[in-house]
Amino acid sequence: MSQRQVLQVFEQYQKARTQFVQMVAELATRPQNIETLQNAGEPGARTRVASRALSPRRLRPAALPVELLGSRSVGTGVRKSIHSFQRVFGGQAERVKLPDACGRCALSLFPSSLHTGVMSLLRTLLLDVVPTIQQTAALALGRLANYNDDLAEAVVKCDILPQLVYSLAEQNRFYKKAAAFVLRAVGKHSPQLAQAIVDCGALDTLVICLEDFDPGVKEAAAWALRYIARHNAELSQAVVDAGAVPLLVLCIQEPEIALKRIAASALSDIAKHSPELAQTVVDAGAVAHLAQMILNPDAKLKHQILSALSQVSKHSVDLAEMVVEAEIFPVVLTCLKDKDEYVKKNASTLIREIAKHTPELSQLVVNAGGVAAVIDCIGSCKGNTRLPGIMMLGYVAAHSENLAMAVIISKGVPQLSVCLSEEPEDHIKAAAAWALGQIGRHTPEHARAVAVTNTLPVLLSLYMSTESSEDLQVKVLPHDSKARRLFVTSGGLKKVQEIKAEPGSLLQEYINSINSCYPEEIVRYYSPGYSDTLLQRVDSYQPLNN
Repeated sequence: MSQRQVLQVFEQYQKARTQFVQMVAELATRPQNIETLQNAGEPGARTRVASRALSPRRLRPAALPVELLGSRSVGTGVRKSIHSFQRVFGGQAERVKLPDACGRCALSLFPSSLHTGVMSLLRTLLLDVVPTIQQTAALALGRLANYNDDLAEAVVKCDILPQLVYSLAEQNRFYKKAAAFVLRAVGKHSPQLAQAIVDCGALDTLVICLEDFDPGVKEAAAWALRYIARHNAELSQAVVDAGAVPLLVLCIQEPEIALKRIAASALSDIAKHSPELAQTVVDAGAVAHLAQMILNPDAKLKHQILSALSQVSKHSVDLAEMVVEAEIFPVVLTCLKDKDEYVKKNASTLIREIAKHTPELSQLVVNAGGVAAVIDCIGSCKGNTRLPGIMMLGYVAAHSENLAMAVIISKGVPQLSVCLSEEPEDHIKAAAAWALGQIGRHTPEHARAVAVTNTLPVLLSLYMSTESSEDLQVKVLPHDSKARRLFVTSGGLKKVQEIKAEPGSLLQEYINSINSCYPEEIVRYYSPGYSDTLLQRVDSYQPLNN
């Protein structure tokens, strides 16, 4: 056998490995191929290799499942890749006339390695001497793990994570990005899988990657850290303890928009779990840098920035005041007019999280023009984008009579009434009913402002509707004596009695339902014509002669 023939064996071996890993990575991008790849190592998917005839010529190219070889969705390229990969162990053994024992060894090992599944094959290729094969194997693993939690668990069970973490610190930037993508894909599915990443020591290595000179490596590491931190406070604390927060704050100051986005998102996911974690983000100086980027023209970055500030603000008065001190007003109000729905929603959420804490913070929002701006925003959007703005008006109005009157003066009641009528979702209707209740509950004057918008018939129909949720019905009709009294003194009960409804109609049933919440004599007193009835009784009354 010539030297050329010997070298040709190794060349074809490398070519087959390259072709195989590239095709698996490509297959993993298409959802219809995932199940076949996932089942590649299961017993039912195996094809028989004739142990009675180990001659390479008689070995059919079927170490992978028949379903994979014969599937049209895979295509001829995959079949050629598999055939080529097989020939390394099969056909070439005959061509170079290996001794029978060596041929038997090669042929017996290869099918059993395939029977362990695609994960084990890719795990082996992570240690390949060719960097391109290593990187592509990591990419394929990431794409598979990203698809569902079963495949992500397979990555953990195959002991691939320690190998990735070790290589993450040693390899080039291309491999680092691919390896971080695998960690991200595994960690996103559940707290248990994210904990597996923490347990294998990945956090320290990922934090080191945040200091890499390559922005792509930093971005990939930030993605992985974000998916770990978002699950619960314990995992977020582990990310904090690894020293990630100061480096994430540095990342939001980098020029690359994609890096800014994911760094802001990671800070948001860390801050959301507890006041202590939010305080850690504040102590790292994140708020000032985030506030400076509120007017960045990139919409995706803006809604991540607003989300991060909201997650900090929501926990306590002190944290909300720190966000306000970063001079977000009146700048943040411009985001309520943004074309992007997520920017509008997150801006409303931020204002809500600040206003809900104290009357003083709500007054600050009112003074900045926040109430009027939110009302305009509610009018310009639909669905869940409206929800935080609706709740913000309710929180502001709940604090005091003056703040509720500020909502009324800014024409918040008609807009809430529109939401009550237009929105199909019960939870949005319930929020609007709750906000109207917070506005009207203070004095008869406040309640009258709600009643004159013709909201009561709408509330009645919602309460009586069999399709309304229990939460919505509770928000609509007051169940405490103080609220019922206010409904009477504000003229609400009188307004209900003035509604003309056909006997036996659905509207009449709504009215009867409300009347049942009050004593009969009170209902009669506020019914139209009751005063005339009393006068008639006076006229017909014959006093007893002494």
